[in-house]
Amino acid sequence: MTSAQTVAAPAGLASAAVELREVDQAYPAEAIVEAVRQATLAAQVAGRVTEARFDAGSRVKAGEVLMRIDSRETAQLQAGAQAQLANARASVERNRQLFAQKFISQAALDKAEADFKVASAGAGQAGVQGSYASIAAPYAGIIAQRLAEVGEMAAPGKPLISVFDPKSLRVVASIPQYKLAAVRQTLRARVEFPETGKWFDAVRVEVLPTADTQTHVVQARVYLPDNLDGVIPGMFARAHFLIGKSRKLLVPAAAVLRRGEVTGVYVVDGQAPPHLRQVRLGEALGGDGIEVLAGLAAGEKVALDPVKAGIALKQGGK
Repeated sequence: MTSAQTVAAPAGLASAAVELREVDQAYPAEAIVEAVRQATLAAQVAGRVTEARFDAGSRVKAGEVLMRIDSRETAQLQAGAQAQLANARASVERNRQLFAQKFISQAALDKAEADFKVASAGAGQAGVQGSYASIAAPYAGIIAQRLAEVGEMAAPGKPLISVFDPKSLRVVASIPQYKLAAVRQTLRARVEFPETGKWFDAVRVEVLPTADTQTHVVQARVYLPDNLDGVIPGMFARAHFLIGKSRKLLVPAAAVLRRGEVTGVYVVDGQAPPHLRQVRLGEALGGDGIEVLAGLAAGEKVALDPVKAGIALKQGGK
């Protein structure tokens, strides 16, 4: 009976071989998730906030009104500007008729037309200011934070609400000078989320052209695939920048058992029951597995279900 048959028959365990394979060599760097499109909307006119239609976490459509500011003063300015525009329009029409009848000079007509243009510009400016009383979403997205409440006073430049587009996300990491050449050579990366164990291939890697004057590190932006579930701005991530190839001994991540400070695997070598062996591991390589630094050799087989293998060990392999 072969070794694989001995494993499967008494314990009913799935197993996999420890392999020495060529894998991507990566430089890991801590990173933070941010939205590619995010904006903090600020007031452009002074006034009291009269309506706040959405709170943090709400989904909004492009152009949807998020907040309103008291626009009574602006409305009065608009009314005055429109009145001045109507008066200037009537004046220029009268002066054109008088000029045609040669009752006024060309200079008088030019002044009336200039007054009309000034009044028209003033009415347009008042209309634009009136639109500032409504704070609208620049694109479809999610409200990240509401920074003002109904009744608070808004002033030009004061942040009111922030919104981001959850479809397009990226992580931002810092790269030291000595790694820049290697990272720029491939511009490839994988992103790990340690808390969930998920890995994603980067869509694109962008290295900024300037370094920080104090730390001498360069920021890199690693763009994630669209519409990722469970990934939000501000989350911690780890960017693995691919900088070459190397041969490493790998064990499947499912086979690793962690109990306090002990890390081990159940080795299946044809002898029943499987036996626990302590190992020393290196970095996780996503779907490729985990690097083995000590404790295993290429070709050895390990149980893919450590819990079931532990039960088999207590039962003496029966």
